[in-house]
Amino acid sequence: MAKILIVDDEEMMLMLAERILSRKYDVVTATNGFEAIELYESEHPDLILSDLMMPEMSGYELHRILQERSAATLPIIFMSADEGEDNEIRGFELGAADYIHKPVRPDVLLKRVGNIIDNLDKIRGLEVAAETDSLTKMLNKAASQKKIGAAVKNSSGALLMIDLDSFKLINDLYGHAAGDKILIKFSELIKSVIREKDLAGRMGGDEFVVFLENVDDEKILENRAAWLNAQILNCAKKLLGESMNIPLGASLGAVFVPDEGREFQSLYKKADKALYEVKQHGKHGISIYGTHKHAEKSSSVAGISQMRLILSERNAESGAYFVEFETFKKIYQLLARAVENYKTGLVLMQFTLEAENFAEEFKEILIHALKKSDCVTQNGNKFLVLLMKPTENESDMVKEKIFSRVKNFWIEFECEEIF
Repeated sequence: MAKILIVDDEEMMLMLAERILSRKYDVVTATNGFEAIELYESEHPDLILSDLMMPEMSGYELHRILQERSAATLPIIFMSADEGEDNEIRGFELGAADYIHKPVRPDVLLKRVGNIIDNLDKIRGLEVAAETDSLTKMLNKAASQKKIGAAVKNSSGALLMIDLDSFKLINDLYGHAAGDKILIKFSELIKSVIREKDLAGRMGGDEFVVFLENVDDEKILENRAAWLNAQILNCAKKLLGESMNIPLGASLGAVFVPDEGREFQSLYKKADKALYEVKQHGKHGISIYGTHKHAEKSSSVAGISQMRLILSERNAESGAYFVEFETFKKIYQLLARAVENYKTGLVLMQFTLEAENFAEEFKEILIHALKKSDCVTQNGNKFLVLLMKPTENESDMVKEKIFSRVKNFWIEFECEEIF
């Protein structure tokens, strides 16, 4: 029910307006501007109905003071017995939502107040929609940053980053529709362990942020982390079947406010560092920034078969394995060790492309000319290829296969066999 603050120094008018509006709204009353300011700060009304001409503080002055104290546009209706147009014009110029002449007709007052309340509901509905993540119905990223950012400036508590472990496997093995169901369920679990005054939002993907007001007990955070881990695995099995063996769980990074500051971005980075600690220590737990303390890993931590599932490549496409240059270096170093120890074969090829505008086309030719066991990377205008355990003359065959498709490119080619 909407709340309306009525301000008037005339007792009869105050009683009349209260009687009319209390049929549909929650009504509070004040007999002067100073009372109105106190009531506004304690009651937070949706709309103010104020007389213009009052002793000590006019309706105009009251509106100005309250507007300065409110972050949002303050809807106010002025009432006056003055029949002239000057006050009405000035009222609208100052941002009044409406202007009513005294004596007021009950039906007119109800209609005009109702129009403004309905419009406020529409505006607030649009604001809520703009701030809400469409999938989880939590705050979206922008709203999370704004609202939690404001909360940490003024309140104490704990800021948490929460990340679903092994969530990508759900999308890969069960599809994105199943992944969406898991995200929705997980958001419901998060909402169930926070209070109405706490804030929670989705930052994107499977990453969430929560601010627990006035919470500074590590044990509380650890208990909630353990509960989330147990519940999300149980819920996933109900949604996807008991045979679901993905080690789904949650990693949490926490930081206490104001111990570690009051700026959201700085706190968020610290919570992220704490989250990284959990990820490095087996996942499925919580780390609190500055304490280096980790909750016990849950019993669902991956066994060897589940770990293989995590490590394995999903939806592997045909053709060579393309990786970034730094990853290629690590692969080369590992295979070079294997060559040295086990005398297995390895061929390194380098293609230098003079016309860089054909790089993307050449990349696709390389990938599809090679086998799944081969590896390709790009470093500027150079493309490197590793052929794993090539058979006799295989490197020559690969070279001929590639060059038969790139006759129109200017390419320098080098090849080295490593035994």
